[in-house]
Amino acid sequence: MYGWIWRHLPGGSSLKALQSVVLVLAVSALLLLVVFPWVEPHLPFNDVTVD
Repeated sequence: MYGWIWRHLPGGSSLKALQSVVLVLAVSALLLLVVFPWVEPHLPFNDVTVD
């Protein structure tokens, strides 16, 4: 998968590296700001009972 992404990014090696970093940051931001908050209420971690 990473090889496929690397081959399809335009430019030389330094530009591809910069684009890869931007892509990783964008995916991370999407996960942290959209996906994880949406999934969190459906997880059972808040259903803690102490006897």
